Amino acid sequence: IGYRSAGTVEYLYNAETNNYFFLELNPRLQVEHPVTEGLTGVSLPATQLQVAMGIPLNNVPQVRSFYGRDPYALDDPLDLANSEPAPIPRHVIAARITAENPDEGFKPTSGRIDRINFQSTGNVWGYFSVTANGGVHEYADSQFGHLFASGPTREEA
Repeated sequence: IGYRSAGTVEYLYNAETNNYFFLELNPRLQVEHPVTEGLTGVSLPATQLQVAMGIPLNNVPQVRSFYGRDPYALDDPLDLANSEPAPIPRHVIAARITAENPDEGFKPTSGRIDRINFQSTGNVWGYFSVTANGGVHEYADSQFGHLFASGPTREEA
């Protein structure tokens, strides 16, 4: 189709049969893109910009590092179609933070947050979309934040 940029491929995986089933392709980043970044070490927005500037994907330094190559040794060609990425030494988990009313079937709800006490660390980070007076938006879905955690194992993440 001629699309040249980052996108999101969604699929299901059946562990019993080791089969993947394609669901959809979105020509945009998902709100969970920090999971991919945490696993690969590749900044997806930065990579999108570099590709848009005409830099071939195989010359993007973070992509080269992901494939275990020297990020700046452009005299060492990287054939993405025939190269395996370096082993991924960590797990990353995402949690959506939502405002929902369980007494009404978990319908989205708006309101006010009095305090969020959260400090990002090297292994846990997040963001919240709350107005200056603590208001949670009322004209969109219930999600107003995300938390991401990483660790060497899924349990530690």
